Amino acid sequence: MTTSSGVDAPVPLLEVRDVTKEFPGVRALDGVSLTLLAGEVHALVGENGAGKSTLVKVLSGVERPDAGELFIDGRPFRPLDPQEALRAGVRVVYQELNLLTFLTIEENLSFEDLPARRGLVDRTELRRRAVRLLEEVGLDTPPDTPVEELGIAQRQMVEIARALLTDARILVLDEPTATLTPREVDRLFGIIRRLTGRGIGVLFISHHLDEMKAIGDRVTVLRNGRWAATRSVADVSVAQVIELMVGRAVTEGYPFRVAVTQGEELLAVDGLTYRGNHEPISLRLHAGEILGIAGLVGSGRTEAMRAIFGADRATGGTVRVDGRLVEIHSPRDAVAAGISLLTEDRKSQGLMLDMSCAQNTTITKLAAISRHGLLQARRETIVARELIDALSIRTPSPDQMVRFLSGGNQQKVVIAKWLFADSRVLIFDEPTRGIDVGARFEIYNLIWDLAERGRGIIVVSSDLPELLGICHRICVFSKGALVGELPRERFSERAVLELAYQNYLDAASIAARARHMGSESVS
Repeated sequence: MTTSSGVDAPVPLLEVRDVTKEFPGVRALDGVSLTLLAGEVHALVGENGAGKSTLVKVLSGVERPDAGELFIDGRPFRPLDPQEALRAGVRVVYQELNLLTFLTIEENLSFEDLPARRGLVDRTELRRRAVRLLEEVGLDTPPDTPVEELGIAQRQMVEIARALLTDARILVLDEPTATLTPREVDRLFGIIRRLTGRGIGVLFISHHLDEMKAIGDRVTVLRNGRWAATRSVADVSVAQVIELMVGRAVTEGYPFRVAVTQGEELLAVDGLTYRGNHEPISLRLHAGEILGIAGLVGSGRTEAMRAIFGADRATGGTVRVDGRLVEIHSPRDAVAAGISLLTEDRKSQGLMLDMSCAQNTTITKLAAISRHGLLQARRETIVARELIDALSIRTPSPDQMVRFLSGGNQQKVVIAKWLFADSRVLIFDEPTRGIDVGARFEIYNLIWDLAERGRGIIVVSSDLPELLGICHRICVFSKGALVGELPRERFSERAVLELAYQNYLDAASIAARARHMGSESVS
């Protein structure tokens, strides 16, 4: 390949040339082109629905393009299925994780190439591989742990570890940091730099544009299925990338509304104990309040929320809603008490993907749209349309299958179903995971609207700036214990991190880590 100046340019490791892909009624990719060089981190960004996931499926052999060409090392690349793409050196770590939950970590890591000895699985080699890979990604979990016992962030690290086992030349990372804390992100970036140092090309997809600036060499922006721009990361600002993504200027910052008046105590949790926590947990939530829950992966923050909701069995303690003692042994009890949980994995735990928006929205309170035990389809449609309009859910109709909505609109459908259930306490676990920058701020404003209507909101998030930007208070978990609470006037990344690392590191390490993350307070 020769440049316009007559200098020979390196042949791209991967070239995508004028690729088009259509689905019924939708042109997901419309003449998209990009190149990936050996040893490069090429960021791919765009709003939900911009075509990123479809392009990844084309590269991995899941989908075949209707037009256009693919090349690896200048040679045609036409994968007919994922195995053919793997043999060509293309490895994808998907946002929607692809692990066998009934198997252990070590079995998942080597599932595609099990070590054998005398016709049997070589368990010693299986363990050796797993220990090496888990150490490389920094996951301190026994290799024989069943994957079903892991949280989303831990499963993400297992996926990345599995990718390191293969001889991949092209590594596609689809939202790899969505549930990782700063410590895990730093470790992942170290892994990526080691891989690119060996000549591996990395296609890095993320809604966190600061990560693009931190790790990327070039960035390609997709908008509405089309190529919008390719820029050197060093020559473009985050604001410019956002404008390229959405086709308009987007105000940065978080929509904190000081004017919201907090009301009576809605939720009182006292002495809660559950599997894995070290000491009883107590917390309070008021009407109109947004309470943040922070902590490292494995700190027990999600487990505490699941115990409050009855998804995991509490072993002790009491829960009061509006001052009334409630017995919660299951999610059904929690819903009846006015508590809802929007799980961190909305697709597998929060939605019925192959059912309509209307069916997903009304599932929590079928009696309200039934008569004499029979579902009233017309009433269901009316209720769903009202919620769709109220939450600005972008869908052709209430009958649209949820699977085909963008991530932000899927999250709104989950919110809609809990509003229909008359929930007064809403627990959001990673509410903006895998959601683009435009939809993210819609979710923030929706959370504030709910607070202004007197709901109590709990937000669990790995995104520390998110918590600092939208919450009134932040409770911090560390190694299974609730170790501290910060009012808004004391918010800073350093303050949260000092508490989060309290049960993990010595004082010097905490201070060093906090200095690295920054210590600017927010007002």
